[in-house]
Amino acid sequence: MRLFALRDYRRLFGAQVIALFGTGLTTVALGLLAYDLAGPDAGAVLSTALTVKMVMYVIIAPLAAAYVDRLPRRTFLFLLDVVRGAVVLALPLVTEVWQVYVLIGLLQAASAAFTPTFQAVIPDIVTDESAYTRALSASQVASTMESLLSPVLAAVALTFLSFDRLFLGTSAGFLLSAALVLSTRIPDARPSGRTRAWDKATAGIGTFLGTPRLRGVMALNLVVAAAGSIVVVNTVNHVRDVLGGTQSDVAWMLAASGTGTLLAALVLPRVLDRVAARTVMTAGAGVLVAGTTAAAALTATGLLTRTATAVVWSAIGVGMALVITPTGKVLRASVARNAIPEAFAAQFSLSHLAWLITYPLAGWLGTTAGFAVTWSVLAVLAGAGAAGALLLWPRHEGRGGTPAGLTAPDRDRSTLVKAA
Repeated sequence: MRLFALRDYRRLFGAQVIALFGTGLTTVALGLLAYDLAGPDAGAVLSTALTVKMVMYVIIAPLAAAYVDRLPRRTFLFLLDVVRGAVVLALPLVTEVWQVYVLIGLLQAASAAFTPTFQAVIPDIVTDESAYTRALSASQVASTMESLLSPVLAAVALTFLSFDRLFLGTSAGFLLSAALVLSTRIPDARPSGRTRAWDKATAGIGTFLGTPRLRGVMALNLVVAAAGSIVVVNTVNHVRDVLGGTQSDVAWMLAASGTGTLLAALVLPRVLDRVAARTVMTAGAGVLVAGTTAAAALTATGLLTRTATAVVWSAIGVGMALVITPTGKVLRASVARNAIPEAFAAQFSLSHLAWLITYPLAGWLGTTAGFAVTWSVLAVLAGAGAAGALLLWPRHEGRGGTPAGLTAPDRDRSTLVKAA
C-alpha cells in the first residue's frame, strides 16, 4: 500500500496503534476499578472521572493549538506520551475515589494536548489528497480495532490476572509509542499568521461557528456523545448488576460495540470515494438515534437481554464509525492548510464538550433514575443533534465536505471555506 511506504507515516501510525491499545486497556480497567471502589455507584464514579477528562479536553486542546507552532512537535508529542505512561502507572496504587479523579485529570490534560497535535501532523506527512483520505480511514480502522480487540484482550487477561495489572500494559504502550514518535521525522507547524495566543485558541472555534457544514459537524458530535455515553459509562453496571455478568462479560460487551465500528470502518474508504460525506455522516446519526431509542425501549420493557444488548451495542458502534470517520476529511476541506491545527483542535474540544454534557447524564442520572429514564433522555438528545445537523449542513456540497465547484487552490487561498 502506497500510504505505508511512507517511513514517517508508518512509524507515526505504529505509535498511534500502540498508544490506542494502551488507552483501550485503561478504559476497561478504569471501569472495573470504579466498580471495585464504589460497587453499585460505579457509574457515577466513572462518569465523574470521564467528566474530568472532558473538562481537560475542552480547555487544554485550544490552548495546545495556540502554542503548538512555537514548539518542536516531535519533542512535544514524545514528552506527552512519557507523562501519560507515568500517570497510568500510578493508577493501580489508588485507594480512594478522589485519587482517581486527580490522576485522570493529569492523564487527560496530556492527552488533550497530544491528540489534536498528532492529528494535525498527518497532513504535513501525507500530502497527497487520496493518500490522506486513506490515512484518515487507517486511523479510524486503528481506533476501531482497538475498540474491538482491547476488550477482547482484557477479557482474556482478566481470566488470569487482576484488573489492576491492565494498567501496566497501558503504561508500557505509552512508553513504546513515545519511542516511535522520537524516531519519526515530524516537521514543525507552519505559523498560523496570528500572534496572540487568545486569537489562536479561539480561531478554530470561530471557524466552526462561521461555517454551515462545520456547525452540522458540531450537531453530529452531540449524537455521537449521547449514544457513546450509554456504552462507555453504563456497560459495566448494566452487565454486572442487571445481566449478572462477570468482569470478562463487561469486556466482551464492549467488544460487541467495537465489532460494529470495525465492520463499518472496513467498507467506508470505498464508500467515501463515491458518496458525499454529509450523506454518510447523517446516515450514521440515524443509526445512532435508532440505537439509543432501542436501548431505552428494550430496557423499559425488560427485554434488553445479553443478546439484545450485544445487537444494540453493535449498531451504536456502526453509527459512530459512520459519523466519525469522514470528519477529518471535512475539516481539511474547510480551512486553509496553515489553519489545520486550529481546526482539528477546535473539533477535538467541541466534540468533547458534547461528551461533557452526556457523560454526567449517563452516570449520575443512571445511578439515581435508572437506565430507562437515562437512556430515554440521551435518545432525545441524539434525535435533537441529528435534526440540527440536517438543518445546519447544506445539501449542495461536494464529496468530502468540499462545496461543489470549489477547487483545492481556491480552498488554500482562503482561511475559511464557507458553504453557501
